[in-house]
Amino acid sequence: MKITLNSDKEVVKLIKEGLERTGGYCPCRISRKEEYKCMCEEFKAQIKDPDFEGYCHCRLYYKSK
Repeated sequence: MKITLNSDKEVVKLIKEGLERTGGYCPCRISRKEEYKCMCEEFKAQIKDPDFEGYCHCRLYYKSK
């Protein structure tokens, strides 16, 4: 298992700017809940799932098997 940043540098730049603007909360979500703070709880659960391979909700991180 490996966690990497999205290979699209423009996506990474936009998401990081959004994270800065929102105080670390996923800029792709309307609510500012603790579970949406990057790295969000949803992606942490996906990391633990041995069958999951793909991007986090905002496409900043990618988990490969």
